[in-house]
Amino acid sequence: MGNVRDRAVDLAYAAGWSVAGAVPERLVRKSFSVLADQTWARDGDGVRRLSSNLARVVDPNTSPAELAELTRLSMQSYMRYWRETFSLAQWSPEEILSRIHVVNPEVVQTLVEDDRGLVIALSHSGNWDLGGAWLGIAHGAFTTVAERLKPEALFERFKAHRESLGMEILAADGGPRVLATMKTRLREGGIVCLLADRDLSGNGIPVNFFGAPAHFPAGPAALATSTGAALLTVRFYYKGEQMAIEFDEPLREVLPPTAPRHDRIQVLTQQMADAFQANISAHPTDWHMMQPFWDEDRGLL
Repeated sequence: MGNVRDRAVDLAYAAGWSVAGAVPERLVRKSFSVLADQTWARDGDGVRRLSSNLARVVDPNTSPAELAELTRLSMQSYMRYWRETFSLAQWSPEEILSRIHVVNPEVVQTLVEDDRGLVIALSHSGNWDLGGAWLGIAHGAFTTVAERLKPEALFERFKAHRESLGMEILAADGGPRVLATMKTRLREGGIVCLLADRDLSGNGIPVNFFGAPAHFPAGPAALATSTGAALLTVRFYYKGEQMAIEFDEPLREVLPPTAPRHDRIQVLTQQMADAFQANISAHPTDWHMMQPFWDEDRGLL
C-alpha cells in the first residue's frame, strides 16, 4: 500500500509540473486558487495546524472569524508557492526577474564582493525557490540542503528542478559530508542558503519565538562561526503580483571569539529567530508552517 501511495504522490507532483507548463497561466492561477479554498474548507490536519501556528503569531485579540480568514489567505499564499514553483522551469530569466522586487540588493552585493563566504538563512515564507532563482541569476550558483522527500523519485524531481535553477543540492541525510561540503564552499567565498526555522534533526538550538520555547537548526550559526562567513537573514513576502526580497543587516556576534562556541551559536541563532519573528509578524499569511513547530506542540516540554 505504501508503494502505491508513494507512486500516486510522485505522479501528482509530476502532473503539477506538466500542467503548469502546458496550460495558460490565468487558468493555472484560477485552479490553484480554487484548490486553496477547497483545502481550507475541508479543514484537515494541515489546515488546523496552520491555523494553530498563526494564532501564536498574530494579535491575541484576533477573533475566530478573523483567524479563519487569515488561515484561508495563508492557504492561498501556500498554493501560490506551488503554482509558481511548478511554473518556474518554464520562465525565462527575464520573466523570473519581472516577478521579483528586491528591496535592498546592495546588502547582499556588498557581502558577496567581500569574498569571505555568505550564509543566507530564511524562513518558510513566500517562495524560497523563486528567491533562489533570483539569487542564481544575480550572483551565480549557490549551495543548499534539501530534506529527502518520499518517494525517492519525488526527491529526485525536486533536486533536478532546483539544480536547473543553478542550485547545488545536498541531501539533508548526507551526514558529515554535507557539512564538510558547505564549509568548503564558504571558505572558497561561496554562498550557502538554508531554510532555518524548522528543526528536523531533533538537536536544534533552543530559542524564544513569539514568547514561547522553540528549537531552530544550529546549521547557519555553526557554519558562520566555524568559517568566518557572514550570516544574513532574508525576508520573502508577496506584494501584489511580485514577491518582495528584503535583506536584514548581517547578524553580528556579540560574544568574543574566546567564548564557548555553543554560546556563540546560541546567541546568533536567537538573533536569527528574532529576525524571522519580525518578518512573520509583518506578513503572517506568507509563513507556510503546517507542522507542529513550538516545543509544546512537538511534545518537547
